[in-house]
Amino acid sequence: MPASADETSGAMITARLALEQNREVFAVPGSILSPVSRGANRLIQQGAKLVRRAADILEELNVRAIAGQLEFKEVLPDNDLEKQLLKYLGVEPVHIDEVCRASGLSTPAVSSTLSMMELKGMVKQLGGMNYALARQVKEYTAS
Repeated sequence: MPASADETSGAMITARLALEQNREVFAVPGSILSPVSRGANRLIQQGAKLVRRAADILEELNVRAIAGQLEFKEVLPDNDLEKQLLKYLGVEPVHIDEVCRASGLSTPAVSSTLSMMELKGMVKQLGGMNYALARQVKEYTAS
């Protein structure tokens, strides 16, 4: 919520309704002497989260922790085909044709497996059918 919203503005009405419905509302405080800060300051009084810096929002929504968990989550292949394709991928983009040549697998098999791996967050397509690992890969060993 901007610090300069008037108390009767549409943005303020929406924010108040969101608070009533227990939704997350954030507000940047303004000077207590400024009439244009009344709306945001009142929202804070009513339960909106006070925001002094962008990190306040990230912390409140736990966004940093989620991003960190995704970044450090190790990739474990679900099957032998995924395990085989991971051998040919790294941090540098590799074209799907090169993966097919190196693995000896058909284009449809490689394409469909890479698509599933992308949905799982294991690899990322960087355009032009070039793929790279999305995260660290843990060596898979069958027990």
